[in-house]
Amino acid sequence: MELLRANLSRVRIPEPTNRIYKQECCISFDTPKSEGGLYIDMNTFLAFGKDCVGWNFEKTGNPVYLHIRQTKKLVPEDRPLKKPTLLAIGVDGGFENNEPEYEETQNIVILPDYVTLPFPSVELPEKVRLAVDAILMAEGAERKEQVASWTADTKHVSEYALNLQQLGDGVIIPPSGWKCSKCDKTENLWLNLTDGMILCGRRNWDGSGGNNHAIEHFNETGYPIAVKLGTITADIDAADVFSYPEDESVLDPLLAQHLAFFGIDFSSLQKTEMTTAERELDQNTNFDWNRIQESGQDMEPLFGPGYTGLVNLGNSCYLAATMQVMFSTRSFCSRYYMNQSLKKAFEAAPADPTVDLNMQLAKLAHGLLSGKYSVPAPEKEDSANVANATPNAKQEGIPPRMFKGVIAASHPEFSTMRQQDALEFFLHFIDQVERVNAGKPEFDPSTSFKFGIEERLLCPSGKVAYNRRHDYILSLSIPLHKAINKDELEAFHKCKAERDAQGKKVSTDEIVRPRVRLVDCLRSFIAEEEVHDFYSNELKAKVTATKTAGLTSFPDYLVLHMRKFVMEAGWVPKKLDVYIDVPDTIDISDMRSKGIQPGDELLPEPAAEDVAEPKLLADEEIVSQLVSMGFSNLHCRKAAINTSNAGVEEAMNWLLSHMDDADIDAPISQEAQSVDQSKVDTLVSFGFQEDIARKALKASGGDIEKATDWIFNPTNISSSSDMDVSSSSTSIVDSSLPDGGGAYRLMGIVSHIGTSTHCGHYVAHINKDGRWVIFNDEKVGVSKNPPKDMGYLYVFERINS
Repeated sequence: MELLRANLSRVRIPEPTNRIYKQECCISFDTPKSEGGLYIDMNTFLAFGKDCVGWNFEKTGNPVYLHIRQTKKLVPEDRPLKKPTLLAIGVDGGFENNEPEYEETQNIVILPDYVTLPFPSVELPEKVRLAVDAILMAEGAERKEQVASWTADTKHVSEYALNLQQLGDGVIIPPSGWKCSKCDKTENLWLNLTDGMILCGRRNWDGSGGNNHAIEHFNETGYPIAVKLGTITADIDAADVFSYPEDESVLDPLLAQHLAFFGIDFSSLQKTEMTTAERELDQNTNFDWNRIQESGQDMEPLFGPGYTGLVNLGNSCYLAATMQVMFSTRSFCSRYYMNQSLKKAFEAAPADPTVDLNMQLAKLAHGLLSGKYSVPAPEKEDSANVANATPNAKQEGIPPRMFKGVIAASHPEFSTMRQQDALEFFLHFIDQVERVNAGKPEFDPSTSFKFGIEERLLCPSGKVAYNRRHDYILSLSIPLHKAINKDELEAFHKCKAERDAQGKKVSTDEIVRPRVRLVDCLRSFIAEEEVHDFYSNELKAKVTATKTAGLTSFPDYLVLHMRKFVMEAGWVPKKLDVYIDVPDTIDISDMRSKGIQPGDELLPEPAAEDVAEPKLLADEEIVSQLVSMGFSNLHCRKAAINTSNAGVEEAMNWLLSHMDDADIDAPISQEAQSVDQSKVDTLVSFGFQEDIARKALKASGGDIEKATDWIFNPTNISSSSDMDVSSSSTSIVDSSLPDGGGAYRLMGIVSHIGTSTHCGHYVAHINKDGRWVIFNDEKVGVSKNPPKDMGYLYVFERINS
């Protein structure tokens, strides 16, 4: 006790604003349930596992820790089950998930000799007791960052339901045979509870669903609430009720009364339609889902180093699939595991290692590659009794919470719980890794993915221009006209048309999809392409040039992005339902660019008067963050421009000090010149957000078709500024890039299930130790049939000759 009193100055009582870590070690994946428990530094409130707490003492000198350890309780096998009262799992009143119960013990531990004092104890100094109580009562920082990840959204009673006025027009709704009042839709129909109009629902992202007539009716009339026909049954609370002003599914406690107004007896109706939530789930339960996840097959589980699963934090499968592939490459394994220990990374980290990307990458690498956390989990039914616990074909996996927090800090979308595009995440991740290793190229593993692209533009004058850039992915269009099963496709479409005429549906296993060879996708990248509106400094006019492209270097790892998301006629977004024939090895030697050729005459440099002074455009990320704080879009753009996009804080300070300016509401002239508002409105009418529409138009030189293509494939479109360059002055030195032969072997696949990159599910398949392995969140096992023809991203490793 005297030793504790001597170190009281190193103990702090946490303030409400302090972040307190008590669920996971900051530099490993140990938890209070781990063998050694968790040690919480009572000065910094950072948590450390048994193997790491000594390193923290060496670094900070902080000697006093709260040691929390949780051990499983022995629970009688005949324990009665509680009846659920909430649609949730693992919360009070929800469904039991058969998770074991734990008994927690707390002690005060003083380093370096690990002197242990029990808590609670009346002999402890009051400051220590107050500090421990505050730590135990506080919500952990880890939990705050993962709020509501698995609990189903709770519907609230609509504010419009209790006082809903219904129009007495004598409308009687029949019990069946419904049809949209404004089109021929007979599914996804909504009954407006004010006037009894039956109208179709919203058009889905992939063009399916309704024709937006229900929402248009609300916009015209303001009638607020509708119920989905086909979801009304005797269990009236399960009906799908939507409030348009609140823009969410709601509860209508007077639904029975509102239905009776239109002659509907809910007790006699049968369910014929899925609710919105059920449909979203069902969209993913299809052929793609089963094939990519290899469902219905006995999967041999794998454990040990390199076979650790990643727990889904709530729509984080895009992160899990990408990171499994990254840490299966030699470059990332060497940088963050083989050549850098956890201790070394912790010693180099700042005072708070939870915000250091290098530290969290080392932690993630250790978690995935050490094998420490890749062990069989005990079966849940036996987990209450440790003596009877038996290994099962699953592992618990590790939750990448802290890594996600760090990597998402500079990106407002990745910090949300929404699903994201694995391609966008990969590019953002590579960018952050490059930044954190700035000035240390020899340590930068992202370099192994980097390569050069050269574009040759031939002007009708006969003169040429060369443009060079660096990239990390090769984005490939899919030439459907090159399908190798055209006869089979033609026969299938003929059969389908006959079935449709008979009112019959084609079963999932009968569907025939186009099959395109990967080599044809690669050839489409280097094929000649017309570039319209190319400004020739030789002819002093806009002309149609011919563009060819090639690679100036071959990276250690080649990432191919398949452009499956396209725009159909009528500007309808669509995911291509196509197979890609991908061989185990490829040779891209013929894709190497040849550089300036003998006899090439370069286009002249643009005259000084032809070079327009570049206009500063507002950084969209700064604008979006300021808009989310309640400021107008125009004011936020002015703030970003007037602070040269220095950052959110600088822009906010400018905004607060210029709110009273006389011209604060005046339009931004240079913005109006760079983006045509009518084109923005056109893209918005397609269903895209205005800020995304503006960004796409800027990136595509104001061309609507290219802008829509950019929205789906932002890495592939070339900006107009690239197309206007008429000389070789833009050459980029490639000497620092990795290079070698053009022979590659397939080592990783990231597959996507769903109609949009922002919904659905991602799964990784990786060739390890001479066999294919599936990584499906925390599930890791031998892949019997890897979906090589269904990938979204393909990762090839160069074969060293």
